[in-house]
Parts: sequence; structure tokens; C-alpha cells
Amino acid sequence: MLNQTIRASSSRNSFLFLLRSSTSFTEARSFTTTLFSPHLLSNSVSQKLPSATLPSFDFLKQSRRGFAKGKNKSKDDSSGGTVEFVDIGPTVKATTNSQMDAAIVALSRELQKLRTGRASAGMLDHIIVETDGVKLPLNRLAVVSVMDAKTLSVNPYDPNTLKQLENSIVSSPLGLNPQRDGDRLIAAIPPLTKEHTQAMCKVVAKSCEDCRQSIRRARQKAMDTVKKAGSSFPKDEAKKLEKEIEEMTKKFVKSAEDMCNKKEKEIKTG
Repeated sequence: MLNQTIRASSSRNSFLFLLRSSTSFTEARSFTTTLFSPHLLSNSVSQKLPSATLPSFDFLKQSRRGFAKGKNKSKDDSSGGTVEFVDIGPTVKATTNSQMDAAIVALSRELQKLRTGRASAGMLDHIIVETDGVKLPLNRLAVVSVMDAKTLSVNPYDPNTLKQLENSIVSSPLGLNPQRDGDRLIAAIPPLTKEHTQAMCKVVAKSCEDCRQSIRRARQKAMDTVKKAGSSFPKDEAKKLEKEIEEMTKKFVKSAEDMCNKKEKEIKTG
């Protein structure tokens, strides 16, 4: 009798350890069936073991049912959960517009460097002047104004920089030879030769193509961003955004082409 009591008590402790270790409920039920079989417990042993401390089979069944239910719920959450949509449209459009506009600004600066037969105040802006060991754009050191269609006036802020301004203009690829007139320089715009005109038109065409490529790169970056958004961005909104990007691209390309056509006309007509 004593051996059976010890054996039953040891089996009961093993059962409680099994539950605390979160072992599978199938093993717990099988173990419980063995534990409470008539071969192990006599009536006297059952009376000595408090029945309130022993979990019932109903508890095991409910626990298994709850565990299975919770598992299925987790699976449903992972497959059918709510996905938050992020509106990337405003950010993508603003970034793309900024990049395309920067390409237009860069093109405008390149075209201003090209000399035509007509005087333009901005045609000297890109010239770099070195004075007192410091290199600065010409428009930071002097005011350039148009006297007539063929003549520019360069008025330095500091008359002491007149010599440096003159040397820089002569050294530029514009082919100008300014003359001193008191504290200012007078630069006559010589007519373009046929060879010079053709060379300038080729430069304009290349600058236009470079600008188009920059605009298209900005477009491609925007399209890639929309694709990477994937399911986090609705398909109808993605199509709408892609259409707006295409329209933006066409607008900036047309602007670049109009600028280049105008510049080429100026070069040819003088």
C-alpha cells in the first residue's frame, strides 16, 4: 500500500510539472489517463489526494479548444489583417517637380554662357574673376547692363578690380574684347561667323538632350518609388499618380525644348 501511495504521489507531481512546462495537451491527457487508472490508485489513495487540486478532463478539453482557437485567430490576423495605406502622392510629386525644375535651371545657365549676336546682361554671369586670391562670379563684382543690341556695359563695385574684370572677359570663350571707359568697361558684341553659329547650335542641341535625360531620370525615380510602395498604396491611386508624373514630364521636356529653340533662333538670327 505504501509503495502505491508513493508511486501515485510521484506521478501526480510529474503531471503538475508537465502542465507548468506547457507541454502539449495531448501528452497531458494521456498522462492523466494513466495516472488515474484503477491499476494505480486504490480507493484509499484517492481519498488521501485532494480532488480539488487535480485538474479535470473538462479543463484539459477547454484548454485545448482555447489553444486551437487562438492559433487559428493568429493565422487569420496574419493573412487578413488590416493594411494601412500611405499616401505617397504629394511627396513623390513634390520631389519629382523639384528635380525636374533643377534640370531646367541648369539648362538656363548653360544657355546663358553661349554668345549670340545680340547683347545679353546674363551672358557674362558665368565668368569667374580672381581678385586678391579669391575667385568670384563676375556678377558679384560688377553690374552688367545692355547699352544697345550690340553693346554691354560692365560697371565694377570697386574700381580697383577693373583690370581683373577686363582680363577675365578677354580670357573667356565668348570672344569679347572690352575697352575701358573711365571706371567701366564697354564690350562690343561682334557678329558670329558661320562656323561659330553652327558650333553654338550643336552645343544648344546637346544641352537640350542632357536636360531631357535629367528630366527622364527624375521620372524613372518617381515611378520606381510608386512600384516599391506595393500593396501599401492603392492600385487606382498608383495609376493616377503615374499619369500625373507622365504629364509633369511632358511639361518640363516641352519647356526645355522651347528654351533651346529660342536660343538657337537667337544664334542664327544674330
